Amino acid sequence: MPRLPVPVRPPAPRRPWMAGALALAVLVQTAPALSQSASNNNNAHTKARRPAAASSTPAPESLRDGQAEARLLAVYKLVAEGRGREALRDAESLARDYPNFQLAQLAVGDLLTARTRPIRRLGDLPEPDTVRSIHAATTLEELRNESRQRVDAQRSRPPANTIPAQFLELPARSRHAIAIDASRSRLYLFENTSKGLHLVADYYASVGKLGIDKAVEGDQRTPLGVYFITSRLDPSTLKDFYGVGALPINYPNPLDVSRGKTGSGIWMHGTPPDQFARAPLASDGCLVLSNPDLERILLTVEPRSTPVVIARQLQWVAPHSVQAERKAFEAVLNAWRSAKTQGDMNRLLGFYAPDFQSHRKTPLSDWARVLQAETRALRGRELHLKDKSYLRWTDSADTMVVTFGEVAEGARTGPVKRQYWTRRGQQWQIFFEGVIG
Repeated sequence: MPRLPVPVRPPAPRRPWMAGALALAVLVQTAPALSQSASNNNNAHTKARRPAAASSTPAPESLRDGQAEARLLAVYKLVAEGRGREALRDAESLARDYPNFQLAQLAVGDLLTARTRPIRRLGDLPEPDTVRSIHAATTLEELRNESRQRVDAQRSRPPANTIPAQFLELPARSRHAIAIDASRSRLYLFENTSKGLHLVADYYASVGKLGIDKAVEGDQRTPLGVYFITSRLDPSTLKDFYGVGALPINYPNPLDVSRGKTGSGIWMHGTPPDQFARAPLASDGCLVLSNPDLERILLTVEPRSTPVVIARQLQWVAPHSVQAERKAFEAVLNAWRSAKTQGDMNRLLGFYAPDFQSHRKTPLSDWARVLQAETRALRGRELHLKDKSYLRWTDSADTMVVTFGEVAEGARTGPVKRQYWTRRGQQWQIFFEGVIG
């Protein structure tokens, strides 16, 4: 996306220019509700930056996650209040501090233009008549969409003390969790506290050029589902295109594989040095954040234990509302544990789907021998499940992604396992099981 130059301030006109500025406020859809929602978002970012109150991994004060967006929204708010001169002053300051933030440059240009004539739309330019101007018009339309997504996300904040419905239970070892609402181009970062999940920050994020629901290699779509961060890539080994770093996720997961989905290399990553953000639909399937926002995440989340939910649209619920589902499923998992403890192979195999496969695509007939060997190794000792995680994914099917440490009575450690359960009728069945640590 080409950079738009910061316009040079022209001499002040002789006639009032507030009418044009108010037109800009309407065009960026800054309703009065934005004032309170922008304030709430600033508070969320403030919490994220206070080491004692938010993340247990303090980050350097030099990081400026969320600040550019908060300042842009503050400019919009000033315009909506008819305080155009202050808006121009703050927009110019924002463009100086973030010269690659195109929306800041666009705000400066529109506010200057509004001094001479009314503004009909964000990025008000004549109709394109050349290939070059057509390209500029495309860029402007992408910027308008980015602005709209940022504003809408702040006007429709998640209700206080709610969580995405997918998070039924997380263990203490999962210190953070991430959820993406593709409809709002928004990533939400949670800290897992003793009192449950707490939203500490949220950021604008781009998805695939052709949208979401990835199915095949090269379709330029971002996958939907429950994933985990698998590693943290060394930025010195990456091209500038990926910005300050990258966090791969485990696409395709076992549910994706069971549905025949293909592809790989889905990351959360940053932007090139000359680009602050990308359009809402811009990647080849990855999730792209601005570098300051990604820096905060790189210093906060832990590979392997951090879940990442990518949803078409997040459903926000009160934490207590998922407890009934959690307890109902926990009863099923405890029944599986009991059957394995007792070595009751007939009952144990009843928990596995006929189309079950493991990491090496081991069919159920072969997996039965693995289970039998594991039950014999218990030698009658009670099996305990530690650090349990329940993440639910519902689309055309109902899926539960379960992670736990499997520890025999008297043992100090055991394998960490992940199971994928699907509901068929009234029965939950395992269609994938594997050791992940």
